[in-house]
Amino acid sequence: MTEYERSRTMPALPEHVFDQAADVGRLDAWMPQELHVHAGDLPAVTVHEDRTDQDVSAVLSARPEQMRLEWGTREQGGYTGWLQVSGIDGGASEVIVHLSFFDESHDPGEEAVHAALDSSLQRLQEQVRLRVDDVAG
Repeated sequence: MTEYERSRTMPALPEHVFDQAADVGRLDAWMPQELHVHAGDLPAVTVHEDRTDQDVSAVLSARPEQMRLEWGTREQGGYTGWLQVSGIDGGASEVIVHLSFFDESHDPGEEAVHAALDSSLQRLQEQVRLRVDDVAG
């Protein structure tokens, strides 16, 4: 098993960050650009991966009371992940994303995963900023 984790501090309340991250209809706005999530009867989702041009059955569950998202593949059990939002001083938030790959064929490698996680967190921060600006404006 290979595990990866990245974190980012965001200048927004944790509730705002979690609401943006957990909005199933807007996952494509912040997740890796090569992944496309299509919600079925939640927690069931289908993930299309551009790299392999395949659709994979997966699950996605949100735990608002814990400000946590969890996901993973269904049949093959190739990977799981979670996103955790925590409040920190001054009305800011820390977001941690963690991925576990149980099957080497699903693991694109450390460099690619770290780049995708960093990009995703940056895109999530931008989505949160746009939302906060819209509310404030």
